[in-house]
Amino acid sequence: MKRILFTLAASFLCLSTFAQIEDELTPEEKAYRDSIANLNETNAAIEKSQKAYNAGIELFNQKKYEGAINKFSESISADPNFTPAYYNKAIAENKALKFKEAVKTMDVLLQKKPGYAKGYFQRGWAYQGMKEYLSAEKDYLKSIELDPKNPLAYYNFGTLKFMQKDYESAIEQFTKVIELRPEDAYAYNDRGSCYRMLEKYAQAVKDYEEAARKNANLAFVLNNIGTTKTRMKLYDEALKAFNRALSVDAKFYLAYNNRGVTEMQMERYSDAVNDFTKAIEINSSYAPAYSNRSGAYFKNGEYEKAKKDADKAISLDKNLADAYVNRANAKEMLRDMEGACEDWHKARELGSELAKNYHSTNCSN
Repeated sequence: MKRILFTLAASFLCLSTFAQIEDELTPEEKAYRDSIANLNETNAAIEKSQKAYNAGIELFNQKKYEGAINKFSESISADPNFTPAYYNKAIAENKALKFKEAVKTMDVLLQKKPGYAKGYFQRGWAYQGMKEYLSAEKDYLKSIELDPKNPLAYYNFGTLKFMQKDYESAIEQFTKVIELRPEDAYAYNDRGSCYRMLEKYAQAVKDYEEAARKNANLAFVLNNIGTTKTRMKLYDEALKAFNRALSVDAKFYLAYNNRGVTEMQMERYSDAVNDFTKAIEINSSYAPAYSNRSGAYFKNGEYEKAKKDADKAISLDKNLADAYVNRANAKEMLRDMEGACEDWHKARELGSELAKNYHSTNCSN
């Protein structure tokens, strides 16, 4: 770049001379003069574009996505043919959850580079964020067609299928990721989650444990082992998994909550209260922990505390059916049957089968 800039400086000097003898220039000399001017303009624009682009990369690495988007836009304005700026602008827009903007950016890029596999991948990600799943699927498939060795395309396609509850198809995609990248702990974890949703718990645990072997520092993987073991009624093994998760991340409130749920199954209600309390201390906005502690208090015969926690859970999440069930149960023991029936009815509307049974049995309508 320094050599080019040196040449440009010399060219500017030549232009000053040409300007003084304009009438004496031949057509060939004028054409040369104009080509030098265009070259200077072009290189100045490229330099401006590159400077803005580099600033955008720096901001992106700092996770300052809005600033990065602005810099990438400046880069594109200076040099509309600089395709990396479009690509990175779309990535930043996806990171900033500006999915519609990312689609528009990738539309322009794919007009310039119609066979660009990564462009289809990024646009698919944007469509997925917009919940336009058919468009996302089309782009992921196009990306895979153009670059069948890119594990990220299969991975995102797998997450898309998981979100659509097409767990068998998701398993196929995560399996492809594992084939291409055998050390990918996340792919094993996510395939395990597919198996868990299909109630194939032994296969789920196998994948989760492989994920933990690939990366022992992923607390959420150990938590997944624990929740699956709880479903299998292997409570002691579940507790060990939660303990491992908390040894990796002492602030992992979900592991405290889930360990409390397992302790409830084991009728260790005081231990459960302690774990739900710990989850609440870490995340005071996590409604399920209040609801679960309400249930534990109820089992301990502490009905006022149970009602208070259920009240708090509902204030945080008005659609949490279990919280209405727990509050109804507490109200029943506090001799407020009218209030209990109202809560069972609400939980029934939210889809709770347990509330449906309680309401049918104990309430007149």
